[in-house]
Amino acid sequence: MNTLSWKSCWRIARRDLHGRFRGLRLLLICLFLGVGALAAIGSLTSAISGELSSQGRAILGGDLEVEVWQRPLTDDETAFLDQYGTLSPGLRLQAMARTDQNAAPVELKAVAQNWPLYGKFTLADGRSAGAPAPGTAWVADSVAERLSLNTGDTFRVGSQTLTIAGIIGEEPDRLSEGFTLGASVIVPRDMPEKAGLTAPGALYESKTRIAFDGARDADAVQQAIEQRFPDAGFDIRTAARASPGADRFVSRMGEFLILVGLSALVIAGIGIGGGVASYLDAKRNSIATLKILGATSGDITRIYGLQLSVAAAIGAVAGMAAGFGVTPLFARALSSLLPVQGGLVFDPVALLRAAAFGALVAVAFAAPPLARARRIPAMALMRARVAPLAGDWKLAGLPVVAALIGIVALAVIGSDQPLLSGGFLLGSAVLLGLLALLGLGIRKLAARITPPRNPLWRAGLANLHRPGAATAALVTALGFGLSAFTLLAGVQTSLDANIARSVPERAPDYFVLDIPRGETDKFESIVRQSAPEATIRTVPTLRGAILAYGPDDDMTRVSDLDELPDGAWALRGERGLTYASDVPEGNSVVRGEWWPRDYDGPPLVSVDEDLAEAIGLQIGDRLTIGLLGVEREARVANFRRIDWDSLGFNYVLVFSPNMLADAPHNLAATVDFGDKEPQGPLLRNLVEAFPSSSVIEIGPILEEARVILDQVSVAVLAAASVAVLAGIAVLLGALAASRAARLYDTVILRVLGASRRQLLTMQIIEYGVLTLLLSAVALLVGTALAWAVITQLFDFDWLPDWPRILMVLGGGAALVLTFALGATLPLLRVRPARALRDL
Repeated sequence: MNTLSWKSCWRIARRDLHGRFRGLRLLLICLFLGVGALAAIGSLTSAISGELSSQGRAILGGDLEVEVWQRPLTDDETAFLDQYGTLSPGLRLQAMARTDQNAAPVELKAVAQNWPLYGKFTLADGRSAGAPAPGTAWVADSVAERLSLNTGDTFRVGSQTLTIAGIIGEEPDRLSEGFTLGASVIVPRDMPEKAGLTAPGALYESKTRIAFDGARDADAVQQAIEQRFPDAGFDIRTAARASPGADRFVSRMGEFLILVGLSALVIAGIGIGGGVASYLDAKRNSIATLKILGATSGDITRIYGLQLSVAAAIGAVAGMAAGFGVTPLFARALSSLLPVQGGLVFDPVALLRAAAFGALVAVAFAAPPLARARRIPAMALMRARVAPLAGDWKLAGLPVVAALIGIVALAVIGSDQPLLSGGFLLGSAVLLGLLALLGLGIRKLAARITPPRNPLWRAGLANLHRPGAATAALVTALGFGLSAFTLLAGVQTSLDANIARSVPERAPDYFVLDIPRGETDKFESIVRQSAPEATIRTVPTLRGAILAYGPDDDMTRVSDLDELPDGAWALRGERGLTYASDVPEGNSVVRGEWWPRDYDGPPLVSVDEDLAEAIGLQIGDRLTIGLLGVEREARVANFRRIDWDSLGFNYVLVFSPNMLADAPHNLAATVDFGDKEPQGPLLRNLVEAFPSSSVIEIGPILEEARVILDQVSVAVLAAASVAVLAGIAVLLGALAASRAARLYDTVILRVLGASRRQLLTMQIIEYGVLTLLLSAVALLVGTALAWAVITQLFDFDWLPDWPRILMVLGGGAALVLTFALGATLPLLRVRPARALRDL
C-alpha cells in the first residue's frame, strides 16, 4: 500500500478542516488560555527583573552601599572605603516638618553634593537637579500639600528653617529605601546635625554609597569590608540586590504566577485530550472512508496531526499575542510598587517559552487519542458505538514521554526555585494518576454495588460503569478543576487573613520617636492637655547588632557564619534594642524567669523564642552585642513569646536596665486616644515642644498599606482566575468527549419510551454522585496545595477561611452540574429517527 505524500496529506487535511475550526475550538481555547497566561506572566516578571538588574546601580545609588545606625562612619572606616572609589555619604531619619499652622511627618534624606552617583534626579517641573543648596530642600508634593506651601515658601525641621526650592519628581534611589513612614524631604548632608537631629541617642541611618573607580567585583569588596570590620554592625548591599524586598517579591510572586500558568496548562491539557478525542470520534466516518480508499495508519496520523497542529499553532499564537497585549495592564497596576514601565513589554524568550509549553502540553495530551484512531481498522471504527475503541499506549508512549520530559526541563531550567517547579509538576502527575485510579475505582464500585430499586437511580448509577462510559475522563477533568477552585480559594483567603493580621484595624494613633530621656513628664503633660484619657506608653530605644552568642566555652561569632540559620533574620545588621524592669506589654515569658524590678547583678537579656530556636540558644548562654562601636555582653535569662499582631513596641531583645541605661539614647512612645479625638492642635504642640522628635500618624500609613496589599491580593486573584477559566474549558472538553456516546444512549432510551424528565433525572444522579465524591477529594487536595503555596512559597501563616473555601467549592460543584445539564439538554431535543439514520 502506497503512502500519501505530506503535500497530499495537507491537501486532504485542509479540505476537511472547517473554516471556523468546528470541533477544534476547545483545543484553541485551552491553548489560548494557557499560553496567554504564561506569556503575560513571563513577560512581566522578566521585565521587572531586567529593570532591577539593569537599573541596580541607579536604584541603589551606587555600586555598593554601607549602612550603619546612630553614628557616621569613623575616619578609619571612611579611609578604607575610599580606596575603592568615590564616596557619597548621607543620612536617613524620621523628622517633623512644620509651619505655624501645620505639621507633617517626613522622611528626611540628607545627601552629599555629589548625589546621585548614578541615575538622574528630576523635579516635577522637568528640571534635572542634584543635592539642594544650603538652607533649601526638595520636598515631595504630598508634603507641600500637607503644609499648604509652594515653591519659595519656608518651613522648619528641628531648629533649622528651610526654603522649598522645588517639588520632587523622579527620585532614582527611592525604591532602595524600602518602606517609609513619611514622604521625602531631601536636604544637604550637614543639615540634620545643624538642626540637632543627630545628637547622641537619636535614631538615624548613616548611608554611604560607593561608585567604584574601575571594574571591581562588588561581592569581593563586600567581603573585604566585612573582614576588615567584622563587628561594626554594617548592613552592606550591592547593586545586584539594590532592593532586596522588591527582588524577593518579584521572585516569589513570579514563581507563584508561573505555577498558576502551569496549572492552567495542565488543566487545559486535560481539556485538549478530551476535545481531540471528541473531534476524532466525530470524524470516525471520514477516517473509515479514507482507510477504505487505501489510506494507511501513517496517512491518518499525518492528516489529522496536521489539522491539530494548525489549530494548536493558531491557539498558541493568539495566546502569545494576548499575553503580550495585556502585559501593559499588569505593568501599570504594579508601577507604583515596582520599577516597571507601563508600555508594551516584548520578551521573545518569555513568549517562545510559553508557546513551547503549549506545544508540549498539546503533544502530551493529544497523542493518545490520535494514536488510538491511527491503528484501528476501518470496520472497527464503523462499530465504535457498540465496540468502543481501545487505547494504543505503545504508540502514544514515545511522544507523551518526550513531551513530559520537555515540559519538566522547560519548567526547571531558568527557574529561581527549580525544586518547587519540578515538585509541582510531579505533584500534578501524581494527582492525575490518583484521579485516574479514582475513576477506575468508581466504575468498579458502581458495577458491584446492589442496584437500587428505583429505575432512575439504577440507570443513573449504571451510566458510571456501562461500556464506553467516560467516567475516568470526567473524574480526572472535574477532580482537577474542582481542586484548582479549592486551591485558589485557600490561597486567596489566607492572603487576605495575613494582610488583615499584618495590618490590623486597631493600632496606636501616634508613634513618637526621639523623646529626650529627661522630658517624659513634659511629653505626657502636653498629650494630657488635649487627650486626658489617652493611653501613653514609653520605652527606651537604641540600635545595635548581635555579634556573638552561645555557651561560655563555644561562642559563635556572627561574622564567622557563612550563612545565617533559617529564621535568624535578627542576626543581619543592626536591630532595635531596649531595656525594661517588667515584662513588656503583649509579651509573655515561656521559659526562664524575669529579673526583679531592682535587679543590679550581671547584665541579663530576654530573647524572642523564635530567634532562640533558630540559633539554638539556651537559658544561661551568653549574648554579645555591638552598641555604638562598643561590645557589651549579657546572660540569657528567659525566652519570650511576642504578640507581633499588635503595632506596639516589640523587641527581639530586651535587656535588664543595668545593661544599657548608661548608653546614649532617647525614648519612643505610643499614644492611643481610644474612642475620643484629641482636642486642640496636639500634633503642632508636640512638634513645637520637641523639635528634634518625630511624630508619626499611624492611620494614613495603615490605610496606604491596606490599599497596596489589597492591590497585590486582587492581582493574584486576577492572574489565578486563568486557571478557573481553564477548568471551565476542561469541563466542556470532558462533556464534549462523551457527547457522541450519550447521544446514542439517549436515542435508544427515547425509543424505549423514556421521557425527557426521566433522562434529565438520570443525568442529575450520575453527575451529582460524581460531583459529590470529587468535591470531597478536591477539598483535601486543593487545601493541601494551598497550604504548600502559602507556607512554603510565601512564608505566610496558614489562615484559611473555611466557610469561603466551602462556598467556592460548592459554587464550583454547582457550575459543574450546570454545565453538565446544559450539555445534556440539546441531546434531549434530538429526534430519534434522524439520529438513528446518522448513526
